[in-house]
Amino acid sequence: MATLSIPQPTPRAEFFAGVRATIPLVIGAVPFGAIFGALAVTSGLSPAAALGMSAFVFAGSAQFIAANMWAGGAAIPFIVLTTFVVNVRHALYAATLAPYMRHLPHRWLIPLGFWLTDESFVIVVQRYQQADTSPYKHYFYLGSALAMYINWQLSTLVGIVAGQSIPDPQNWGLDFALIVTFIGMLVPMLVARPMLFAALVAGVSSIALNGMENRLGLLLAALLGLLAGVVSERLTRTTLQAAVEHTHHEQVVQEEGQS
Repeated sequence: MATLSIPQPTPRAEFFAGVRATIPLVIGAVPFGAIFGALAVTSGLSPAAALGMSAFVFAGSAQFIAANMWAGGAAIPFIVLTTFVVNVRHALYAATLAPYMRHLPHRWLIPLGFWLTDESFVIVVQRYQQADTSPYKHYFYLGSALAMYINWQLSTLVGIVAGQSIPDPQNWGLDFALIVTFIGMLVPMLVARPMLFAALVAGVSSIALNGMENRLGLLLAALLGLLAGVVSERLTRTTLQAAVEHTHHEQVVQEEGQS
């Protein structure tokens, strides 16, 4: 996202800046939402259940997994566990945003927490990291979140209507737009070794474990990616600390030799 310039930040200006910044990601999510709506009804969910899932769950990847597992006859506890693990990344998003938002009252934190998505996180965290002192950046978040939420509901509805009249909607190939969107969001964030290592391990693991039943491979790949990131971060921190201590020791030795 290019650096935003809001000469006179107001709640209205921040809100619409958030909407504008999210439009490219909204466009990428349209076919994804439509395919979910179509897949949901062809997987045995009623149109009301599909709309309800988008309205109250609002988690694209988790919804796809749940619909596929439901169609495959997976037990509900296993569906809940799998979608929970897939969405653990949202806790990391929240931890990243918490220092910027801890001053907000719960009437803001609760709805913004519910509307948190991969797309809005990428956009919003960059806005918070900008150096200006605007006190209305949570309105930027609100604009981005509502743009994604409204788009997801409308896209789901389109997919439901199409899924009831078009056979095999999952074979349209439109989900490629989502893949491109996520690649575009992910690559700029791989700025540190732990992030890169976590992405590589999760990606390779998801391919290697793709054949497992009930999408268990996706669950394991997510866990392996998280574990790889944690281990890499600790090793990097230990290496840096050792390098600093070594440099400090050499400086002390040189000072003692000169005295």
